[in-house]
Amino acid sequence: MMPPGLVSNLQEALLNRKSPQQQDESNDTVSSSTDEPIEFDESKPILLLTNSEGVESPGLTNLVQALVLQGLYNVHVCVPQSDKSVSGHSVTVRETVEACSVKVNGAIAFEISGTTVDCVSLALSGALFSWSKPVLVISGINRGSSCGHHTFYSGVVAGAREALLSGVPSLSISLNWKKDESQETDFKDAVEVCLPLINAAIRDIEKGTFPKDCFLNIEIPRPPLSNKGFKLTKQSMWRSTPNWLAVSNSRYPTGHFLANPQGGLGLQFAQLGRDASAAGAARRLATQKKNLEIIESTGAAGKPDTNRVKKYFRLEFLEKEHEEIEDDDLDYRALESGYVAVTPVSVSPHIETDIQTTASDWISAVIPGGE
Repeated sequence: MMPPGLVSNLQEALLNRKSPQQQDESNDTVSSSTDEPIEFDESKPILLLTNSEGVESPGLTNLVQALVLQGLYNVHVCVPQSDKSVSGHSVTVRETVEACSVKVNGAIAFEISGTTVDCVSLALSGALFSWSKPVLVISGINRGSSCGHHTFYSGVVAGAREALLSGVPSLSISLNWKKDESQETDFKDAVEVCLPLINAAIRDIEKGTFPKDCFLNIEIPRPPLSNKGFKLTKQSMWRSTPNWLAVSNSRYPTGHFLANPQGGLGLQFAQLGRDASAAGAARRLATQKKNLEIIESTGAAGKPDTNRVKKYFRLEFLEKEHEEIEDDDLDYRALESGYVAVTPVSVSPHIETDIQTTASDWISAVIPGGE
């Protein structure tokens, strides 16, 4: 059993949901405000939002909209130009990174020609925005969970990790997207689920009581509003099985983006090539072609070697059966059981026990009456 106070059924949050008519009015307000100049209010806390899926991601747009509507924060966005869902904690070096301003639901926003870690690092450097330290960095909400060892592959988790390395509190948030079951409206519901936790985190960061040695990886089940409450979990050893496929270069040229047909828990490779709009797809295709041309022109400068053997492969991840481990506090088990899994993740494994205790105390305080 978990210590008392770690689990909540979000009854209060669900009772306070806006009616469909109220929500439509709010959406109209946001739509009309996107063309107006965005003012920076020095009296409000600064939030930095990022993700690994790009500016048209419904998880990002719904989260930004909800935070802007609250009117409590200065919301800033810095996201990759192209999908970096499995970029891990990679950074761009020896290349110029482009930052391009975009409009995102009334927030000050930029697209970056780099990884999610590049986005967070640049945003916190003071070179892009007029500030260098927000009160909180939120990475997500991304499509597909990041439980277990997937945290090492995940771009959205890497964004939160980079913030922690820079001394800024952070959250990474993912929705357990289920192919042929989930709907785009699930992202809107996922925002409703995690917004109370975000507000509580900001409040306690300002009070100095939020855990300082970890970030929180939040995994939201599907459907979000049917969750059983929040549950403090431990990172599991679960991972998908990597499967390298030999392919023909004529069918899949070098640089071609191959989507994996496998769905389910974990890295959602089937979604990596998805663009939320025709404009976004065109922009990303142009970026991919540009990068491909650079790679090909570099290779053409070398001397051809007829003795070299070339083979072509593509990586896909296959879902494997979960191991029957008798521990309901593991992240994937809690998520599959319908809980919102909240896992403290540290970059200092030597103090794991202390971090777990600190996070447990904080979560117990902000989410009372749980398991």
